[in-house]
Amino acid sequence: MTAFRATYSVSSPGRAEGARPGDPDHVAQSPLAKRDGRDKPGHDISICGAPLTADPMGALYWPEHGLLAVADLHLEKGSSFAARGQLLPPYDTAATLARLACLIAHYAPRVVIALGDSFHDGGGPARLSREDRDNLTALQRRRDWIWLAGNHDPEPATNIGGVFSRTFALDALTFRHEPSGAEREIAGHLHPVARIAHRGRAISRRCFAADKARLVMPAFGAYTGGLNIREAAFADVFGTLAFTAHMLGEDRLYAFTAKRCLPD
Repeated sequence: MTAFRATYSVSSPGRAEGARPGDPDHVAQSPLAKRDGRDKPGHDISICGAPLTADPMGALYWPEHGLLAVADLHLEKGSSFAARGQLLPPYDTAATLARLACLIAHYAPRVVIALGDSFHDGGGPARLSREDRDNLTALQRRRDWIWLAGNHDPEPATNIGGVFSRTFALDALTFRHEPSGAEREIAGHLHPVARIAHRGRAISRRCFAADKARLVMPAFGAYTGGLNIREAAFADVFGTLAFTAHMLGEDRLYAFTAKRCLPD
C-alpha cells in the first residue's frame, strides 16, 4: 500500500446478513462528461460533523482525507447469472469499472474503499477478464485500496490487489457493509431507492439515505437493483422517517424527506 497520512484502523473480515431485494422503476446513471475539474457536481452532506461530498454517480468523497467510497459494485454479476442459465450481457464489470475510473480521475483520491459486495459471489474475482483485471490494477496504482467484506463476498480474494477488512474506521466515522443503525456509520448493503411523484407520474432513483448521524450509500454496480427507502429495513436503521433521500440525477442530487417519498 502507498503511504496514507491519516490514521485509520481496519478490522478482520466477517460475514454480514443478506440484503432485502427490490427493484427501482428507473435508475439514473450520470454521464461521464463534464468532469473537467472546473465543475463541482457533488452535494454536501455532513455526518456527525464530518463534511462529505455525495456525487451524482453514487460515490461518496471525503475531501479532508482524499477518500472515495463506493458500495455494492457486484462485479461479475452477469457471469454469475449466466452460470445459472440466465443470460445477461457480459458487460457489467467493464461498465462499473469505467464509471469508477471517471470518479477516480475527477477526485484523484488517496484511498478508495469498497463497502462490501464488491463481487456478486466468491468466484467473481476468478472470472474477471484479463482486460477488466488490468483496468482494476490501473485504478489501484499509487493509492490505498480497501475491500470490505460483504454478504456476497465475505472472504478475502486473491489476485485483485488492495487489503481486506470487515470494517474501516477513520476519525469519527466507521465504514462497513451492513448498516447497524449506530451513529457515525457509513454503510451500503440495502441499495436504497427513493420514489417520488413528479408531474403526474412516479419516478424512482437510487439515492443516499442519511440523517445527521449515519448514511446508507446507493449501490454502484451496473446490474444492481434497489430497495425502497419506505421499507422496514430503513426504519430499523434510522429509527423513524426523519431522514433524507438524496436522489441521484443526471448531473446533481435532489433531496427529499423520507416522509415525502412514496412506497412501492
